[in-house]
Amino acid sequence: MIQRRPFLIVLVLAITGLAFAPVLMVVLLALRDQGIVEGIGVGVINTRQLKGTISLLATVGLGVTLLGVTTGWVTACCRFPGRRFLRSVQLLPLATPAYLLAATLVDLGSIQGWRVHGFAWGVVVLSLANYPYVFLLTTDSFSRLGQRQLEACRTLGLGPWGSFVRIAMPLTLPAIGAGIALSGMEVVNELGAVELLGIPTLSYGILQRWQEQGNPTSAAQMALVTLVVVAGLIALERWLRRRSRRWALDGRGSTSLVWPLAGWRATTAQLICALPPVLSLGVPLLWMSRRWQGTVEDAGELLTLTLNTLILASLAAALTVAVALFLAVARRWIRQPLLQRLVFVASMGYAIPGTVLALGLLVLGGSLGWTP
Repeated sequence: MIQRRPFLIVLVLAITGLAFAPVLMVVLLALRDQGIVEGIGVGVINTRQLKGTISLLATVGLGVTLLGVTTGWVTACCRFPGRRFLRSVQLLPLATPAYLLAATLVDLGSIQGWRVHGFAWGVVVLSLANYPYVFLLTTDSFSRLGQRQLEACRTLGLGPWGSFVRIAMPLTLPAIGAGIALSGMEVVNELGAVELLGIPTLSYGILQRWQEQGNPTSAAQMALVTLVVVAGLIALERWLRRRSRRWALDGRGSTSLVWPLAGWRATTAQLICALPPVLSLGVPLLWMSRRWQGTVEDAGELLTLTLNTLILASLAAALTVAVALFLAVARRWIRQPLLQRLVFVASMGYAIPGTVLALGLLVLGGSLGWTP
């Protein structure tokens, strides 16, 4: 394989610079007038919003663990009617924006007399929207890890529950932690749902300081705190993912062990696996179908917005795929350690909250004389 390809190196440097420039502008703006520690001390950084973000990370982490590990274990290690279908539909919540579920619940609650507002509802919404991250990683681990140990447990008379608690769960902890870290990045990035439910978070605080208070420096300082939280989640996810791969090597080549379920046990397993997708996607679809009559009058505007969304999404997806393919090829062809790190930096954009990137782009555009 050819190691020296100057044009690839130049393009990788350019892509990395473009990807990192908004983050760099946020950091420079945050540190321009006063340090981040002083900013927290004088109230520039809203500690309530910082605590709200940390609390959401902790509680949503518990929620996605409960949903993801339970559905992952049942679909990976138990056999019952409809298992394959229910295993596939666990990914549907990834296609449902958290703010859509939040808006549906708020609308439904206003009619039924419920007050859908506050932290607890935010935990429910974000857990239902993000548990597939834990499900994907734990399902893979449950399917491959420790099959010999599970077979030994079965020989000793342990059923699915005993094998899960004593063997499978400890071996799958790295994968669970990696899934929690990935879902945590989505929690930090969430804006629409937390704003609608009235939850103070860093992402909403950035937008509030920039638009409502007209204080870009304060917004940048909050963005810097957000970047620190995201960096910690990225480091945790990568470390746990490496540990998970190391465990996976021991289970490679072993056949998947499943427990057949029948009767009420099979029905319980079906309900466990069907409930999260129904709540996260089925409820919004059902509610929108019932409320469709009220939107027919605005069908023209709705069609225009839909087309704009599809066009924007298609262009963004095409550009993302093209850049990702190029970086993957460059990473394979060029084995220089520095370039490998640059490719990793360029691919970190998925973890950076949109409010941080938007703030960085606005600051960058202003410094270059571009009108945003």
